[in-house]
Amino acid sequence: MDARITLLPGDGIGPEVVAEGRKVLEAVAGRFGHKFTFSEALMGGIAIDQTGNPLPPETLAACRSSDAVLLGAVGGPKWSDPRADVRPEQGLLGLRKELGLFANLRPVTVLPALAMASPLRPESVAGVDLVIVRELTGGLYFGQPQGREVTPQGRSAVDTLRYSEGEIERLMRVAFDLARLRRKKVTSVDKANVMASSRLWREVAHEVARDYPDVACEDLLVDACAMYLIRRPADFDVIATENMFGDILSDEASMLTGSLGMLPSASLGRGRPGVFEPIHGSAPDIAGRGIANPLATILSAAMLLRSGLGLAEEAAAVERAVEKVLAAGHRTADLAMPGQPKAGTAEMGDLVVAAL
Repeated sequence: MDARITLLPGDGIGPEVVAEGRKVLEAVAGRFGHKFTFSEALMGGIAIDQTGNPLPPETLAACRSSDAVLLGAVGGPKWSDPRADVRPEQGLLGLRKELGLFANLRPVTVLPALAMASPLRPESVAGVDLVIVRELTGGLYFGQPQGREVTPQGRSAVDTLRYSEGEIERLMRVAFDLARLRRKKVTSVDKANVMASSRLWREVAHEVARDYPDVACEDLLVDACAMYLIRRPADFDVIATENMFGDILSDEASMLTGSLGMLPSASLGRGRPGVFEPIHGSAPDIAGRGIANPLATILSAAMLLRSGLGLAEEAAAVERAVEKVLAAGHRTADLAMPGQPKAGTAEMGDLVVAAL
């Protein structure tokens, strides 16, 4: 395969972990006889500093002309003023909107080698293998009206939560199609006891479910889901939910593995390119120190291979390499037990390449 991959390192530890993701992709290309052409573009805070725009037009053009996008992280204290008109996160939201990336897939798998890294008891996380399918381009993050104003009563702000049946249906079909390839169970998460948008969500979810008689479907209120993710996480297969609920639940679920540094994600639309990124943030407190965990980015590269380029064998080889490195006892600082040796960012990338 001859594929073009756009790299968006972004801010904080983004450049460090994306470098390791690229290193692994180059190793895959060499082993399997592919040609991957990489280009790099600005997004996030660094793009604001250099262009005044968190998503410059040339960056969007580069992404549109590529076969897949590997993203690091955006944001940091430098750009965190809530009163600012331009923020790094606007670049991320804009990229999803402009590329039509409406479905975010976040797999959460607890590997046996990392069971002790979870803050939960090992028996509580044994067998955890779930995917959160989060709607990406609707809901509170995009609804209008949105903004602030000063009223006679003081400052006021509004965000609007709006979903159409079409937005819900296409997301649910992604979830059900994915469940058919897994354990055939979808948990649709809403807040239908309180919110009108959630009642529509549940209604459409039931309509879609009728087209998938081989897949079990259950409804769960978001607060109950948050509790059950801790109490019985291994019961979940595919969790499908709206934008903000998915944002919160996926960060909660990440701690089942013991570290945000282990979780990849894929943002997909109806065609190419998809955007593949670790779910962790820019971690400015450790940026430039060479200690960040690159495995979430490397596993995002595996998702890029599978879901972005259709290279399932190559993706599986990367995932096996990560498992082999962890089974051998190698750990970055976020995963290491007290007294255990710690591998740096580049060292961990090199270990995965050697295992590959």
